[in-house]
Amino acid sequence: MSVKASNLFKYRSYTPIPFVLIMFLYANPNIWSIITGLAIAVLGEVIRIWGVSWAGSETRTTGEVGGSFLVISGPFAYVRNPLYVGNILMYTGLGIMSFALFPYLQILGFIFFYFQYKTIVREEEQYLEKTYGNDYKNYLLNVPRFFPKLKPYKVDSLIQPEFILKKGLKSETRSLQAFGFVTITIILLWILRRV
Repeated sequence: MSVKASNLFKYRSYTPIPFVLIMFLYANPNIWSIITGLAIAVLGEVIRIWGVSWAGSETRTTGEVGGSFLVISGPFAYVRNPLYVGNILMYTGLGIMSFALFPYLQILGFIFFYFQYKTIVREEEQYLEKTYGNDYKNYLLNVPRFFPKLKPYKVDSLIQPEFILKKGLKSETRSLQAFGFVTITIILLWILRRV
């Protein structure tokens, strides 16, 4: 893994912090930005929970890229990187909720996270191709990287992990706490502006 991709992978949980601070500092929410942004952010978190319930807590690693299964079930049947798609939707939704420096901060955030994840994904794809060979090559040819397709990819011969919602929710505890904190803060900032 290149140094750049390795650092992005290792610190990917912390890269949203500058955007969150700017959101709080320049927050200008209104009822419509809160409703619209919250809907987009919740969709992103639901996609993450769905994906983590299939892939397990391995998705939380900050060390080396890896995985015990080539997961092609659940959201992975529609898009190769549902957790990153979920993150992008979540960050974009929270940015819309805050209405901070709208639309510049939201566009900048979307572009930043898209390219951050694109860099990380290239490294993950090399690992998966080396580890899973032709099974991964076929998956690569049939399932898009970031923009979901409508028809699910299915290969009955590939052993899949079990879908366990309870483990998915447990793995997402930190994300859900951060999501709740940012959402509540934005709503409180909106209320304070109206007082």
